[in-house]
Amino acid sequence: MEIKTDKIDFNADAAQSYGVFQNDAEKDVISKVSSVNISCGFHAGDPLTIKNVLLSCKENNVEIGAHIGYQDLPGFGYRPMDLDNEETEATVLYQIGAVASFAKAYSLSIEHVRLHGAMYERAAKDFDFAMSVANAVKKFDKWLVLYMPCGEIADKIEESAKITVARELMIDKLYDSNANIINSEEKLDEDVMLNRIRTVLHSGKIKIGNGEFLEVNCDSFHFDSKDSKTSELLDKAREIVIPSPYNFNKAALSGWTELRV
Repeated sequence: MEIKTDKIDFNADAAQSYGVFQNDAEKDVISKVSSVNISCGFHAGDPLTIKNVLLSCKENNVEIGAHIGYQDLPGFGYRPMDLDNEETEATVLYQIGAVASFAKAYSLSIEHVRLHGAMYERAAKDFDFAMSVANAVKKFDKWLVLYMPCGEIADKIEESAKITVARELMIDKLYDSNANIINSEEKLDEDVMLNRIRTVLHSGKIKIGNGEFLEVNCDSFHFDSKDSKTSELLDKAREIVIPSPYNFNKAALSGWTELRV
C-alpha cells in the first residue's frame, strides 16, 4: 500500500506534578516521543519539576513547548473559566514566559505551545477564543507553533492569525464527523490506537464513531503521559514509524532538508 507520509510527530505532556503529587509515568514517555509540552504552573508543574523535565528533554534531544491552561491547580485545569481577551492574553503570555525563561537558562528554547484541558476544548469549538490565544502566542514569538485539535477552526486560525498551527489527534479518543472528541473519558484499546497510526500514514484518514472514515490533516499524535501503559504503547507505535518533531517534518516535506544535505 502506498504511504501518504512517513513523517509524524508523537507528542506528550510533562511536568504534570506539583509538590508531593508526582506523575512518575511521564518519565518513561519523554524518551519515546518527539515533542513534549511542559506544564507551566497554572494547572500543574512547580519550578523544580519544570527544571527537571527540561533537562530530561535536553538529554533525550526532544523538542519542548509550553503546556498552558487555566489557573486551576485543584481542578487540574479541567474546569472552564470565563476570561475576556485581555485576561486570556495575560494568562497565555505569563505561562509561556515561565517555561521560556527556564529554557533560556539551560541554553534551550521552546518551539511550540499546546493548550490543556478546558482551554483545549474551548479552542476547538470557539473561534474567537482560539484567536485570542493565537494572537497572544504570536505576540510572544511569531515563530512559535500552536498545537490545536484537527478541524475547521485550526485551519481558520492558521489563515486568520498568520501563525503556524500543528494539527493534532489524540491517539486514544473517538472522534465524530466534525473531528470533535465524542467522549473524553472513553479510551480506545491498544490495537485500535496502533491501527489509527497506520491508517493516517497510509490514507490520511481516521475511523470515526459511526464506523466511517474521516479525512484529516494530522501533524501529530498526542499520547496520554498519565497512563502507566503509554510507555509500552509507544514502543509498539515506534515499530510502525519513528516520530520526528513538527518543525523538522515541515522542512523535510518541503524538500529543504534534502537541499541542505
